[in-house]
Amino acid sequence: MLRMETMQNSFQYPIGTPGQKWTDKEVQQWRESTSVKRLYSEDVLPKIDALRDTLEVVQYGALSYDEQRFPLFALKTKTWDPKKPTILVTGGVHGYETSGVHGALQFAKENIHSYEDIFNIVVAPCVSPWGYETINRWNPNAVDPNRSFYKGSPAEESANVMAFVESLDTEVWAHVDLHETTDTDESEFRPALAARDGLDYIEDNVPDGFYLVGNTEKPAEAFQKSIIGYVEKVTHIAPADSKGKIIGSDVVQHGVINYPLKKLSLCTGMTDCDYSTTTEVYPDSPKVTDKECNDAQVAAVVGALEYLKQVL
Repeated sequence: MLRMETMQNSFQYPIGTPGQKWTDKEVQQWRESTSVKRLYSEDVLPKIDALRDTLEVVQYGALSYDEQRFPLFALKTKTWDPKKPTILVTGGVHGYETSGVHGALQFAKENIHSYEDIFNIVVAPCVSPWGYETINRWNPNAVDPNRSFYKGSPAEESANVMAFVESLDTEVWAHVDLHETTDTDESEFRPALAARDGLDYIEDNVPDGFYLVGNTEKPAEAFQKSIIGYVEKVTHIAPADSKGKIIGSDVVQHGVINYPLKKLSLCTGMTDCDYSTTTEVYPDSPKVTDKECNDAQVAAVVGALEYLKQVL
């Protein structure tokens, strides 16, 4: 999830001293408080392996925390042609955002071939497998990969996928990054962030519904509108709050806010692509199922590609 700050809360995170940034000691305490809750090797890697007959599977690195346990994979269309525009889809930059991972894999299995004659498509379905296993926003060093997409990144997850995208030796025309906004953003991850940085926790509300984060510098209004149109056939779109905002940012059109991607070092800012969007599915809504969350992620990618077909 991406958000701006709104109002202060007195809640204090159990690790660290209020008003003081974490040292290595607190980072270690935090890391020791995490635990494995699901397995990348069981949930994700078999789904990637199952696609080897129809897509090119590329290992673009491995996380040094455990290279055998955390290999990093991307999927590429086999009909790669330098004359075609290239589309990038990323998931699991925040490993705990489940439908980002499984929505990317579902798209690769069920939908990618409908577009491979028109586009080169590359999918990195699980950028942060340690975060996936521990259901965590950060990596083991208490670094947020989705604030680390810049040269000399402190996050292996970000650095590896950036190097891979650069190695493709092609301009990325569009990038769809699949995320979720969850109740744990307010109950765990944002309080932890405030504690880590020695700041007060600023409380906010979790919007009930799907929304998109576009690029302040290249907002691509019609592109975002197309995606929302496809997604709202699958799930509900988050309404603006009483101030016309979602997570503290102005709603620029139905279900869409914009962020300065490069300034914030977000995943969708890793290239200079013309079209980018970050999806935000809300899996904790009583109105949705896990399947609908995955389907919403797929609908977002499809909505993006359908629009791009029209503007080629």
